[in-house]
Amino acid sequence: MDWQALTADIDRMFGWIPSWFIGLTLVAGAILLALLVYRVATWLLNRAFGTRLPLLSVFIERTAGPAQMALCLAAVAMVLPLAPLDDTIRTPLTRLFVVAFIALIGWISIRIVDMSAARYLQNFRDVTENFVARKHVTQVRVFKRVTDTIIVIITVSAALMTFDSVKQYGVSLFASAGAAGIIVGLAARPLLSNLIAGLQIAITQPIRIEDAVIIENEWGWIEDIASTYVVIRLWDWRRMVVPLSYFIEKPFQNWTRDTASLIGVVALHVDYRADVPSIRRWLEEAVKQSKLWDGEVVNLQVIDADSRTIELRALVSARNAPQSWDLRCEIREKLIAFIRDEMPEALPRDRAILIPSGDGEGDLGLRPAPPEKMRASASH
Repeated sequence: MDWQALTADIDRMFGWIPSWFIGLTLVAGAILLALLVYRVATWLLNRAFGTRLPLLSVFIERTAGPAQMALCLAAVAMVLPLAPLDDTIRTPLTRLFVVAFIALIGWISIRIVDMSAARYLQNFRDVTENFVARKHVTQVRVFKRVTDTIIVIITVSAALMTFDSVKQYGVSLFASAGAAGIIVGLAARPLLSNLIAGLQIAITQPIRIEDAVIIENEWGWIEDIASTYVVIRLWDWRRMVVPLSYFIEKPFQNWTRDTASLIGVVALHVDYRADVPSIRRWLEEAVKQSKLWDGEVVNLQVIDADSRTIELRALVSARNAPQSWDLRCEIREKLIAFIRDEMPEALPRDRAILIPSGDGEGDLGLRPAPPEKMRASASH
């Protein structure tokens, strides 16, 4: 095809219209035509293969943005040489086309990473009790987000380097070892430290998705691990956002590091007349009847004694942290009811010895014994 002859014919037909308007109209028309072609093509593919190949519909949906952008850039690349534009308009359009092409490559790269990660994680859907699944989900999510961040940085850098002024500034900035480089390094230190911490967490696994943790005196579950921060879902549905570097630099409690099972503690103060063996036997029967007990640990011990009461500690185990909490509350409530109804003499009470005041035979005034006599009486 003779492009010069075609351009001359276009000039003769539309000579009365400004050339810049014709050129921009051609570019806009090419973009609209590309979008129309994409809509028709996807409709035909879904109509022909959507029911037989459901994955095709998912692939079309997830690649809709990059695919439309690629078709638009292809259409502009075909039309731009034909557009009657002078250099003042053609040069910015060409540069914009190059930037859009670089952005398209970055976009496609991010979508490839996201789709690969999603395809891999389809084998690990149940992350509540499956430690292997939680390990893989944590690693893949962290690596995916770090990779996405690196792709974005490279894409933006490549796009900026297409402009001569920014390119010269960037070269001079990275080549200099002066104050500007130090300031940029200090400003980027939190971001870089969190990115590196994310890689460390993905490899060493101090936390995983849905781990139960205690951090800053708050209890919750690891809900999401981003590229620079961690979202913790607290027990009352609040969300705590913590930098990734926190889990590398500071101590915290992880209740589900190796196993989700936990031992719960129920403490109770009772009187010295309490029949501890009977309470122990009742506790074992009550725990065995509970659906929250995992069948591992049940025990009752006397762990302390003061001048008024003795302290009992019941140990009961459960499959995870929420069930451990519920089991502790259930056993505590039942223990109180059992002692109140079956063993009222075991309820805590205050003791006092009352002696006559000695003021007269008819004087019934009584006063408490001195603390020394009370302690001596209690010991006997």
